[in-house]
Amino acid sequence: MPSLTRKMTNTGTRLRVLATFAAAASLALALSGCTKLETNSPSSARNAAGTQARAAGLGTADRAHAKCIALTFDAGPSENSARLLDILKEKQVPATFFLLGKRHIDTYPELVRRMANEGHEVASHTWTHRILTDADPEEIREELERPNKEIERLTGKRPTLMRPPQGRTDETVHDICRELGLSEVLWSVTAKDYRTNDSDLIAERVLDQASRDGIILLHDIYDGTVPAVPGIIDALKKRGYVFVTVPQLLAPGKAEPGEVYR
Repeated sequence: MPSLTRKMTNTGTRLRVLATFAAAASLALALSGCTKLETNSPSSARNAAGTQARAAGLGTADRAHAKCIALTFDAGPSENSARLLDILKEKQVPATFFLLGKRHIDTYPELVRRMANEGHEVASHTWTHRILTDADPEEIREELERPNKEIERLTGKRPTLMRPPQGRTDETVHDICRELGLSEVLWSVTAKDYRTNDSDLIAERVLDQASRDGIILLHDIYDGTVPAVPGIIDALKKRGYVFVTVPQLLAPGKAEPGEVYR
């Protein structure tokens, strides 16, 4: 029969191991930005508003039956954005741009105007890419209000959508977004293009994850991303997808301020 000391030692070891795993899991959770987060799907937004309305830009296609998907781009504009806009214009594909302020909106104002003029949805990704869950309420407001004012000044339209950096959000962020008339938009497809400049790999990752009502996250600031876009568009069109902006994906529903969509 094992001694009490040995049993206590074994128990202590097990507890330390469990504590180590718990700490690691908590760290991974924090780093990923994944929390217990209630999100709304595009279909839930549509169903709440009814399925009889027709979506603008889709002709006679009923959104309840159309196989729709949204291309979204974070952290621009950049030196790559003009080429991306050329591609989207050639392919007749609308996109949603979540723009950064510092060194982006203030550096490429003509591209912000062009995005709006060519029918894309222009939204916010904060001013400095500050992790909002690490900021106090006034800092959060500043991060969200400053790009909104600049975008409205350049395009004549105030953004109604934002994407929190790294997808990190919480109740404080929700409350401030509600106060500012903003909805939060996450994603369902990511190519992790911040880790590779391999355009073929970026396209492969998107195509592997794509599904109806998908929200694709890409970054036009990275050199490998824009060259991947034509292949992504062509392959998804062959699969029967219709490209829409995020508001069109939710139509006839509307993104509600303070709510999170994925």
